[in-house]
Amino acid sequence: MPTYGFRGLTPLSNARDVSDVVNNILAGKQNNTDSVTLTNSATSTAVTDYRVGPSSVILFMPTTADGATELAAGGMYVSARAENTFTITHSSASTTRSFDYVVVG
Repeated sequence: MPTYGFRGLTPLSNARDVSDVVNNILAGKQNNTDSVTLTNSATSTAVTDYRVGPSSVILFMPTTADGATELAAGGMYVSARAENTFTITHSSASTTRSFDYVVVG
């Protein structure tokens, strides 16, 4: 589930609702971010996210020093994408490697 729950639109939304949502989107308030911590002592981490599809792009930002080290090492990548899920391939470690991520598309 998304970390932030910005308001969406329904078929019953009025012009003010549409205006508020569009203005929030222009200010960067979108429901396309979440967090993940890589699985320790494993070489892959599966993530379930209803916003992901086979052609989604997933972007990472490390939120721990060990996460930054993992990303900088160059071996972490998204190895699979499917409806509602993606898999991250990474090195095996026993450190806390946490990231925020963005789903586009």
